[in-house]
This record gives sequence, structure tokens and C-alpha cells, in this order.
Amino acid sequence: MSVAKEFKEFVLRGNVVDLAVGVVIGAAFGDVVKKFVADLITPLVGIAGKFNFADWKFSVNSSQFLVGDFVNSVLSFIIISAVIFLFVVKPVNWLMSRNKPAAAEEPVTKECPECLSSIPVKATRCAYCTAPVKAEG
Repeated sequence: MSVAKEFKEFVLRGNVVDLAVGVVIGAAFGDVVKKFVADLITPLVGIAGKFNFADWKFSVNSSQFLVGDFVNSVLSFIIISAVIFLFVVKPVNWLMSRNKPAAAEEPVTKECPECLSSIPVKATRCAYCTAPVKAEG
């Protein structure tokens, strides 16, 4: 099998294509949330302090520390994490819990080896034929 053919099979596998689509959509969603935070949320926060939140920075020996950009990134991360948790993780967990097989219940009866009657699991003697049986549990 040639390397080109193996590569083609690898790339066209469903999970690779799904992953690529997810990364592209995730990057676009991240950019939208970053702009939402920078353009709408941080100005609202800045209203209370009467300053431009995005321009919040300080300098030490000609090095600038962009505190406002960092806070915007943290807020973006929190919002993206909350959206992913609420709209992806919670629904998937809910669907997975619905499809879980029910736990197998312990049998409460067994068959008598002599008369094949149904007797309790913990019984040591059959109620019908009085034959001794091995107790379980």
C-alpha cells in the first residue's frame, strides 16, 4: 500500500474530518466570543469605574503590561467554557445517561435440582419436595 493511499484513507476517515470541522468552528466561535467580551462586556464593566477597560495597562522601564487584554482573555475563556459546558457537555451527559443499560438485578429465586420448582435463593431445602439444596448468598 502506498503512502499516498494510506494518507488519503487517514484524511478521509470520518473522525479526522469531524475533528477538523470542530477545530475550525471552535476557532470562529472563540473569535466571536472574544469580540463580544472586548466590545460589549468590558465597556459595561468599565462604566462602573469610569475608565476604558481595554486600555488598562501599566509600564515598568518601557515594558507595557496589558492588564485589560489579559482580563478580556480570561472573561472570554470563562464564557466559552460555560457555553461548552451548558450546550455540549450537559446534553451529551444527559443523552449518555438515558442510553445506559439498566443494572442487572439479582435473582430472588432459583430452581430446585430435584423437582425443578421455583424456590427462594437463600433456601436450603425445597418447600415442595423437601430435597436439600445448596444455599446461595
